[in-house]
Amino acid sequence: NATGERGSIKPKADFNAKDDAVALRMAMKGLGTNEKTLIDILTQRSNVQRQLICKAYQEDATGKTLVEDLEGDTHSHFEDLLVALVTPPAIYDSQEFHKALKGVGTNDSALIEIFATRSNKQMKEISDAYLKQTEKKLTLDLKNEISGEFAKAILILAEGKRDENTHVDAAKAKEDAKTLYTAGEKKWGTDESKFIDILCQRSIPQLRQTLVEYKTISGKSLQESIEGEMSGELEELLVAIVKCVKNVPAYLAERLHQGMKGGGTDECILNRIMVSRSEIDMLDIRAEFKKLYSYSLHSAIEAIRYLIGTMVRVGVQI
Repeated sequence: NATGERGSIKPKADFNAKDDAVALRMAMKGLGTNEKTLIDILTQRSNVQRQLICKAYQEDATGKTLVEDLEGDTHSHFEDLLVALVTPPAIYDSQEFHKALKGVGTNDSALIEIFATRSNKQMKEISDAYLKQTEKKLTLDLKNEISGEFAKAILILAEGKRDENTHVDAAKAKEDAKTLYTAGEKKWGTDESKFIDILCQRSIPQLRQTLVEYKTISGKSLQESIEGEMSGELEELLVAIVKCVKNVPAYLAERLHQGMKGGGTDECILNRIMVSRSEIDMLDIRAEFKKLYSYSLHSAIEAIRYLIGTMVRVGVQI
């Protein structure tokens, strides 16, 4: 949603970057940190406004950046969340991408979440930010870290090759549905390349029609067929794409639920989704979460007792 009408964070009307910068500096001055002030300001301004605060903050006599002071005065996941809030969206996404590639093995689920939900324009901005930050091409780093059909699919998404035509060609949707059925359910073994070409390159409206046609031909949903025919990271990616074709907020609500269930909490998932969607579709994510799990996202976060003060302000109030 380009207008941000479904986001939970709106630009503050009587905004003054300099006043906010002074208040933030005072909140981190002396012994102890006034966390309430940090939360109140950073979660009630749009990202554009937060960038203006960062500029005003650095222009002050000390010359230190807001990020440097946040990193020095806050800790752990609270620090990560506040730093994410003051980072421009494309730079934040590129940092999350870089984090997913680092260490022993890649964090495939994080890569899948990012690449399945970002538009061509966002992917271009992420690639540009990544090049500026690392002096490396995002696609080359991807090629060095992942392989096989999963790599082929991710690279198509990374290059922003999805068709953006909003016109739906019903005949083409039928043809694609038949191609997918022939490549999967109808044959011994699966021609994964056909699934990749269609799901990673057709427009979203076109794919919605293809899902309808596929169900008519196969008697199964495309998601059911992918889950029955494939495995591993490629299955996870293609299923994520199908879910996003149907409903991006529902997919992200499911990801948030995954991040909070079981023995531990994956704060990285929570931070990434809360911050990156707070001005796009967080209201829809909240509604889908309630629909899927019969309790609110607010109560889910409250139950895990992590980052509750900040996250409630970022956009999960009931």
